[in-house]
Amino acid sequence: MPAPADLPAAIDALRRERNAVILAHYYQDDAIQDIADFIGDSLELSRKAANTDADVIVFCGVHFMAETAKILSPEKTVLLPDLEAGCSLADACPADAFAAFRAEHPDHIVVSYINCSAAVKAQSDLICTSSNAVDLVKQLPADRPILFAPDQNLGRWVQSQSGRELTLWPGSCIVHETFSEQALLQLKLEHPGAEVLAHPECQQHLLDLADYIGSTSKLLHRAEESSATSFIVLTEPGILHQMRLKVAHKQFFEVPGADGCSCNACPYMRLNTLEKLWQCLNTMQPELVMDEQLRQRALAPIQRMLEMSR
Repeated sequence: MPAPADLPAAIDALRRERNAVILAHYYQDDAIQDIADFIGDSLELSRKAANTDADVIVFCGVHFMAETAKILSPEKTVLLPDLEAGCSLADACPADAFAAFRAEHPDHIVVSYINCSAAVKAQSDLICTSSNAVDLVKQLPADRPILFAPDQNLGRWVQSQSGRELTLWPGSCIVHETFSEQALLQLKLEHPGAEVLAHPECQQHLLDLADYIGSTSKLLHRAEESSATSFIVLTEPGILHQMRLKVAHKQFFEVPGADGCSCNACPYMRLNTLEKLWQCLNTMQPELVMDEQLRQRALAPIQRMLEMSR
């Protein structure tokens, strides 16, 4: 293992040797974001990787994101630095329980947020992201009921924005459930000119206090384009690194958890480290392997989303 100071150069050498592309989600540690070829939301990253001539995709994110990369790039080797990097939202929607839930609503169109496993994607009619969910739901036939999974907070927001009633799977993200309303109100008092940016996975009482609601990438764009010079950010604090890089003259404040801790950092995202990134490129393990029939079934609702998003 190279010394910590030598890791970036060693990773870069292995990247070239393996013809690899390194993807980093906005919620990764700063050091991983700084070495990545692409930084972004999960689907955006997978689509960028699919359009490269790389033989290897290293996804510094969580398990369902690496699955999505494999779904879109079956011919490429997909590596995840730590296979234990799961997702509370995806894990709380197991495929067998979801199948039973679907069976209770056989006439519903099944719309699943991309933050779910490949096995749940394979049971869905349409995949969405937090960026396009409202637009996609608005396009669905008005005479068909809709089942939305797995994030109930996002689902409620989509319901309010689209005017469509949704049957919600009762899931949520541990990060977006932990923000303290009291801490947010205190920050608003201390920084009265600050704009509150919130991800729609947050609970409704927090969204009610937000000035702008959007996906992670939309929050970043809002910070760049807004005339405000300070922002209180209600999402995983990894995004603040990109915000500070892109608009260095502005101030950004993260909201602590309900008990005053910094538990708004996703523990799964932070399992990936530079050491593990080097190790997986060195050993080409752990590799994300997927059954081809499952991959094809999971690909179909993603393709439908892409067609409807054009």
